Amino acid sequence: MSAAVPAEADERLVRQSWLRHMMGRPELGAVVGAAAVFLFFSFVAESFLQASSLSTVLYASSTIGIMAVPVALLMIGGEFDLSTGVMVTSSALVSSMFSYQMTANVWVGVGVSLLVTLAIGFFNGFMLTRTKLPSFIITLGTFLMLTGLNLGFTKLISGTVSTKSIGDMEGFDSARALFASHLTIGGVDLQVTILWWFGLVALATWVLLRTRVGNWIFAVGGGSDAARAVGVPVNKTKIGLYMGVAFCAWISGQHLLMSYDVVQSGEGVGNEFLYIIAAVIGGCLMTGGYGSAIGSAVGAFIFGMTSKGIVYAQWNPDWFKFFLGAMLLLATLLNAWVRKRAEATK
Repeated sequence: MSAAVPAEADERLVRQSWLRHMMGRPELGAVVGAAAVFLFFSFVAESFLQASSLSTVLYASSTIGIMAVPVALLMIGGEFDLSTGVMVTSSALVSSMFSYQMTANVWVGVGVSLLVTLAIGFFNGFMLTRTKLPSFIITLGTFLMLTGLNLGFTKLISGTVSTKSIGDMEGFDSARALFASHLTIGGVDLQVTILWWFGLVALATWVLLRTRVGNWIFAVGGGSDAARAVGVPVNKTKIGLYMGVAFCAWISGQHLLMSYDVVQSGEGVGNEFLYIIAAVIGGCLMTGGYGSAIGSAVGAFIFGMTSKGIVYAQWNPDWFKFFLGAMLLLATLLNAWVRKRAEATK
């Protein structure tokens, strides 16, 4: 009897060098870019390294990062959402107007807003899976509808384009403590949104790398038909991703409301591109199936450093969009190179 041929080793169990492992990480380009941006502004802006300045940078990063996390997961799943910016505003408007008009505890408005926002996310996912239309078209339609609803309902109910003050209503102080309070850690004043951001990044990373759902997300982004053929619940996964985006939009919307007490109905337009840019800079591919939550956090951090670093360097802030566009192009090219390197080492 001939000798048995040893089975080929599972490539997942093959040991890799630390350098090769790092070269395959999707957030590598973003980390290199973040280090370069940090060093650059450390030299050109004297106040950049002050504790108060870094706190401001982290806060600016968190306002983008909270939404960049679910947007990154959605992009890994192969889809887009152009309604995210106005969805944040919708969430804040529902909380404010419901609480004010019903003279209810602010937490009642917050709860209703959560249900409404999740329903918007479900609508996006449901329409996508039922109609088979591109997510660009579905969410562009939602973007336009929400933009009109935000303005129309606000003017109909309050008579103006902004909501009424709810700062003196019952439950406002406790809601502000959860969504918009300041914390002192190590003598540094930080916004609670930074903790929300870090928590969401940790949760999303665990889901992607340690759970079956994470495998489903990568599989769906790599190819829906192939994923469905091996038993992945494609429709449920995509609907879940859109509802995850909606949940984070609710968090961001409550922060917006609790920080300023009133909300302008036209806010949020254009922010959807910032969330996508942060995810792309962080290593997500436009074609899906590749990326990480940590990368989206690094992308958001680059955004925060650039937006505030220009101010600390006393430059004209009109240059910010130029730097953002340049970073997007450079990050996309670098991410494509990293992906090719990763595939070549397999």
